[in-house]
Amino acid sequence: MIKVLVADNHPIVQAGIAAVLQDYKEIQISGTANTTEELFEQLAKKKPNLVLLEMDIPEINGITALRKLKKDYPEVKVLMYSAQPEDVYAISTLRAGASGYLSKSSDISLIPEAVNKIHNGGVFITNELAQRLAVDESTNKPRRFFRKLSTREIEVLKLLAAGKRNKHVAEELNLNEKTVSTYKARLMRKLNVDNLVDMLQQAKALELLQ
Repeated sequence: MIKVLVADNHPIVQAGIAAVLQDYKEIQISGTANTTEELFEQLAKKKPNLVLLEMDIPEINGITALRKLKKDYPEVKVLMYSAQPEDVYAISTLRAGASGYLSKSSDISLIPEAVNKIHNGGVFITNELAQRLAVDESTNKPRRFFRKLSTREIEVLKLLAAGKRNKHVAEELNLNEKTVSTYKARLMRKLNVDNLVDMLQQAKALELLQ
């Protein structure tokens, strides 16, 4: 069971999140908080696994609250969400310890997806944001971070894009199949995706397959 604490000072937002998550048996709303003071009271009482934290929650700004939360409760995962621009605040919150960032303009159905991904150890940002962060708008080319793929990773990626299975990739590159699986997992992590289809789409969008 994933115990979720919702920290937002708007009752209608709290109710909306609860309504979306109630259909997911693995997720339970363990409490709500309207201020940062209430947030830390609820953290001590409810011991949630994950906090949905609104950037503009009253009393302490969201990033300061996030840093304090991660210092006091390092095991608790945090999904930040806000009406603030994703491009500006997502990286700041991730650097401060959040495990994900979601804009209030995003589809509400992304909330359970984000909760599950973060609970399972992943980092959640939308595919649209991932691509914007990956592409240098001045040149329309992939940012340097996404160019940090080894020669072998590029070889594996291209063979997977050609439709080859792990076994055939291993044979062609003279590797064992387990090593190919390791490369595939590493590529997914670097491209911020969790399945082969998204990995290939992301690689194509970032011009890594040319």
